[in-house]
Amino acid sequence: MLTALLSHTAFREMIADFVLFACLTFAWYFPRIGNGLFHRLEVLGSRLAHHQRLVIVAIAALTIVLRLSLLWILPVPIPVIQDEFSYLLAADTFAHGRLTNPPSPFWIFFDEVHVNQLPTYMSKYPPAQGAILAIGQLLGHPFIGVVLSAAIMCAAILWMLQGWLPPEWALLGGTLVLLRLGIFTYWIDSYWGGAVTAIGGALVLGTLPRILHFQRPRDAVLLALGAAILLNSRPFEGAILCLPVAVVLLVWLCGRCRPPWRAVLPRVVAPLLAVAVPCALFVLYYNWRLTGNALLFPYLLNDRLYFRTPDFIWSKAMPPLHYANAQFEAFYNGWSRNYWLANRMDTFPHLLRHLAMVTAKFVYFFLWPELCVPLLALPWLLRDRRVRLVVFEAVFCFLALLPVVWFEPHYAAPAVAAVFAVVTQGLRHLRRWKVDGRPVGIGLSRVVVLAAVILAPLHQRAGTFSPTANAATPRITYRAQFAARLNSLPGQHLVIVRYGPVSTEAGEWIYNGADRDRAKIVWARDIPGLDIGPLLRHFSGRRVWLAEPDAAIPRLGPYLVDAKP
Repeated sequence: MLTALLSHTAFREMIADFVLFACLTFAWYFPRIGNGLFHRLEVLGSRLAHHQRLVIVAIAALTIVLRLSLLWILPVPIPVIQDEFSYLLAADTFAHGRLTNPPSPFWIFFDEVHVNQLPTYMSKYPPAQGAILAIGQLLGHPFIGVVLSAAIMCAAILWMLQGWLPPEWALLGGTLVLLRLGIFTYWIDSYWGGAVTAIGGALVLGTLPRILHFQRPRDAVLLALGAAILLNSRPFEGAILCLPVAVVLLVWLCGRCRPPWRAVLPRVVAPLLAVAVPCALFVLYYNWRLTGNALLFPYLLNDRLYFRTPDFIWSKAMPPLHYANAQFEAFYNGWSRNYWLANRMDTFPHLLRHLAMVTAKFVYFFLWPELCVPLLALPWLLRDRRVRLVVFEAVFCFLALLPVVWFEPHYAAPAVAAVFAVVTQGLRHLRRWKVDGRPVGIGLSRVVVLAAVILAPLHQRAGTFSPTANAATPRITYRAQFAARLNSLPGQHLVIVRYGPVSTEAGEWIYNGADRDRAKIVWARDIPGLDIGPLLRHFSGRRVWLAEPDAAIPRLGPYLVDAKP
């Protein structure tokens, strides 16, 4: 009974919360306990932190080593969410040296969620996440790209914090990022993304104080590179982060105390434009190659073709579309529409429910429980001119995400560096807190850091809050098992996936690579009432299989052409 309780995530989190509260209470009354050991560790960390380039490299290397050392208990993840398969398609396309793929005359049998089949065959998502996965694929496996992106994220946020905070506090903040996001969350344990966008946000925020103080060309280049990463990963959320930075730079360039233009133009403006202009041209070209319209993003094209539910809670849904297969009907007209109906802003209770859900997801993923404690220093933070902009960025980005219907924690990735800057500076203020002459802040801040180390493995690893994804996960793992089995057999294979009459738990199995006609395994959909003969003749040289995801135990067997569903 006790073992079952400990394995339950909610119960485990309750125990962690109770232990943290007990430790904070103890530290309140005995703030100097363990002072000798903690002081020695703090001095050592402070000395190390002043080697700023060294610690940046070290934290990236540590992220890689820690994650790889856990492969025996956290093996290389298999994709289970529709978004992951879409990103992996982009990775495979880029790894083949292409931006997109030609459409298939049999595309109706290959239609996939979050993938455009026409006018070209490609993921609907911006290319940044697919690019890092492609690097991993070229090095041996897409997961290598995931680990590299997490390592670069931790290093980039540490570098950003060094621009805003003293070196020792920047190192502490970077360590908190590693513990919170770099080892156990779905950002490093899936192909869904988060880390790449966080890198872009860290570069944008980290370059701002450096440009204002030093006006070095390399910082302008990094600012443009960060903005380019955001544009090619999460354009909407990235624009929200970049807007205040752009305002600050414009005020600096045009205000009373502006620097001389003969210094700013070659050192800041020219290097920034040298990166920003080619990036903007690439985005236009990428859109044109994928959609036939330089101003039409693949994501928006996919929305037009498939989605009839809006992205913001105040918008109205359009009349539903009807699809050739029952699985799309269940996803787009079933789960998707019901989720929007539950979160739209039609009544005050619905609005409160949605705002509470987004806030809970954000706080639970990034802060709860130990990193909420530094927010006790919020009154001091609001008066702290040194970090006022990053506090504003964190709040501004969070508020901008509140009206988004489909919120997941990686949507907030552009603001991660700002959030951890606020947390770290909050700890710095908290440490100075004294009550009746007792340095309670020292004890509380040490408990927070210690809890971040101890509780890191206990925080939610899966990270997805999609009920359909959670329900489908056990069954869709059979897809990977079937793929491994077929890969071990000689020749090429065509798998016809036949869902049950009402398929709600199997997940989506119809995903393929960039080069479908030459792939060892091709997955196609069985659509009742639609003649599959032309597809079978097109792949006549392959061994044909029938996969049934909705069977009591998903099964794979030979496909009988005359068999009726």
